Amino acid sequence: MSPLMIGVIFVGAVIIGGIGYSAYAFLNPGRSAADRLEDLTGGPKAERDIVGERIAERLARLAQPESEEEQNILRQKLVQAGYRNRHAPQVFNAVRVSASLLIPLLLAPFAATWSLTYMAFAVIVGAAAGYYGPLVVVNNIIQNRQLRIVRPLPDALDLLVTSVEAGLGLDAAFRRVAEELETAAPDLAFEFQMVNHEISAGFTRIDALRRLQERTGLDEVKSLVNMLTQAERFGTSIARSLRVHSEVTRQKRMSKAEEEAAKISPKLTVVMILFLLPCLMIVLLGPAVVNVMNSSLLK
Repeated sequence: MSPLMIGVIFVGAVIIGGIGYSAYAFLNPGRSAADRLEDLTGGPKAERDIVGERIAERLARLAQPESEEEQNILRQKLVQAGYRNRHAPQVFNAVRVSASLLIPLLLAPFAATWSLTYMAFAVIVGAAAGYYGPLVVVNNIIQNRQLRIVRPLPDALDLLVTSVEAGLGLDAAFRRVAEELETAAPDLAFEFQMVNHEISAGFTRIDALRRLQERTGLDEVKSLVNMLTQAERFGTSIARSLRVHSEVTRQKRMSKAEEEAAKISPKLTVVMILFLLPCLMIVLLGPAVVNVMNSSLLK
């Protein structure tokens, strides 16, 4: 084995190890209260320097956005995807850099016999796929999570209306609905629980609701937060406002479903033109073409 291949294998192993650690930290963002306490007090765990964390931090610097606004946008996207760890942006950037380096290395054995132009093209495409691939994955996770939140939202609003009309306060109603939806809609239940926890931690109700809007990134939740904020400021009936908003949200969901159903016909038309129509033409005209060819050969 040549020294070049040994070096490539060694570098690839190091990058794979960094990606593995980064992916593990990225997919397991939970931290215990003891970890947070040791970080704040400078305990033994905070003083211990882990090699994997240093590698992830140095790799993350290569892809870290320069402006504070871009960093906040990235942090908000990761929160909307469900990654709330404070190191999630660094780990995400480390994964992007590691993937953009690893994919060209994996293509190196196959591209050894290619020309220089094809090799450069493969390196550029592989690096771009590794760099932008994690962002596509995160956006897909955000869309799926938002869909899991918005689907049971009208039912959750109905439960909120019932709880408020039964005499519960808004905070207790959020807590009750979160308990009821914990099995059927765990993502929405978790967000409602976060609202209660933040209010218990000292946030005002308006601030907690605004943070709920930032964590979800949904227009329906934004409308709910605006409605509850106005109801609290002007002293209007929360139950009546929730009932109206629930009906509007359900109508929006029905309109969106009808819109998606109306898109089926054009999509099926394109599929029929591209795939079914050529097959139909072959079946109908094929025998006639064969007969014409046979008659011309006989003459």
